[in-house]
Amino acid sequence: MKCFFLANKGVEIFRLDAIAFTGKTLGTTSENQPEAHNLVRALNALTNIAAPSVIFKSEAIVHPDFVNSYISKEECELSYNPLLMALLWEALATRDVKLLRHSMKNRFKIPHETAWVNYVRSHDDIGWTFSDEDAAELNINGYDHRQFLNQFYVGNYRGSFSRGEAFQHNPDTGDMRICGTSASLTGMEKALQKDDPLEKKYSVRRMTLMYGISAFIGGIPLIYLGDELGLLNDYSYRDHPEKKDDSRWVHRVSVDKETLQKRKKPGTVESEMFNNISRLISLRRSEPAFGKADTLIHDLQNRHLFCFGRSADRTKILYIGNFSEHNTSVSGYHLMKILNCDPDDILDDLWSEQSVHLTDNLDIEPYQFLVLKLERGSSR
Repeated sequence: MKCFFLANKGVEIFRLDAIAFTGKTLGTTSENQPEAHNLVRALNALTNIAAPSVIFKSEAIVHPDFVNSYISKEECELSYNPLLMALLWEALATRDVKLLRHSMKNRFKIPHETAWVNYVRSHDDIGWTFSDEDAAELNINGYDHRQFLNQFYVGNYRGSFSRGEAFQHNPDTGDMRICGTSASLTGMEKALQKDDPLEKKYSVRRMTLMYGISAFIGGIPLIYLGDELGLLNDYSYRDHPEKKDDSRWVHRVSVDKETLQKRKKPGTVESEMFNNISRLISLRRSEPAFGKADTLIHDLQNRHLFCFGRSADRTKILYIGNFSEHNTSVSGYHLMKILNCDPDDILDDLWSEQSVHLTDNLDIEPYQFLVLKLERGSSR
């Protein structure tokens, strides 16, 4: 088997592409058939004998129920998290975290011996893989909501900040998926076209907000090449006959030396994003609570604020992110109840490097996020 050859070369993780479609059965859609699970289990059993250090990573861009069904010690110990990715973009468009919060409460937890692989962008398109059942529980019509998201991210919706491109648009059903770099999808391209410094600031904050969640919520965070520099869409693919019919090339951007050097030039988008991503990595590495600790999703009774908690030993960390361009606030008393702390306890915001007191309401700026750390015995 080729995987054994690669394992002998030192490869330890194998990505199983389109795993949900590996079982083919006549008369069905050949999606999520029992044979797919049997095949992966057999492959897992063989590698456990011949190459026990090898583990598998699932790539299943299907209904969330089926995504989770491939995650286990017996099948794939790692899995891409397409639901988190899609709903981060959904929350940015709606400025409302209710679907993100609801879905993560119900679907984020997986067995302790497994882990999510979290991502914001990838070489592929964005598909709206949320559960229609989850959406219906919040009085959201799944089909209509996908139509809104598609129009928002291709820039056709009033008030959209995005400059994305449609992928595999079906004019009969309205179905499509979205392509574009994080920077272009979060408003940087529009901001530069209109010379709007506020929107430029917001774009950087939107990207950093999402990458912060990817880094801290639990699992293995990925960085898509170019996002650490805030690169824009590359439309030159339209001039290449072999690429022009595949809009995914718009975000498969090459990086030249001149652009790379801008990361060292203060005041550039490249520098700001590079420093932000570097800080997120350093912070992730410095706090044990971002490791194997359980993740608890919290409801702050504010539709703009997404919140989750992590803990390890005597340390508790609370992430709060504002998904809107409006100032908002959260009750300090509410946060004290979540953290089970006293009014005298002082928290450190690891991102802003400032101390936070919870005796009053906590004000949060547009697209700002806080990483609040409470360490027992930290009252000062």
